[in-house]
Amino acid sequence: MIVVSLAECPVSLRGDLAKWLLEISPGVFVGRVSARVRDNLWERICDSIKTGKATMVFSARNEQRLDFKVHNADWEPIDFDGLKLMLRPSLARVKNLGGLRVGYSNASKYRKAKKMRK
Repeated sequence: MIVVSLAECPVSLRGDLAKWLLEISPGVFVGRVSARVRDNLWERICDSIKTGKATMVFSARNEQRLDFKVHNADWEPIDFDGLKLMLRPSLARVKNLGGLRVGYSNASKYRKAKKMRK
């Protein structure tokens, strides 16, 4: 069994996935396919999604009985002593990504200063 969650994806990709999986909610697909079809669907998703985000969860033979793949996601999978977990994005890591600034814009600061003067 697999579950695919898509965000900011082209409509054509959703239609393509609807051939193989059941869309239970906008951007959420569920189905039971072979491993070969699952891998081909993942390749098709990665090729078609462009800047959108995709997550696939599927059954696997491990202790958790599941595995997952992500594409263009803020959350990243990590291996924690044999368990696969999703690492939540933290502010400290976001600052280290380069070029990404956190905080208020200069325009917002000027506006607030102007408002406080009155």
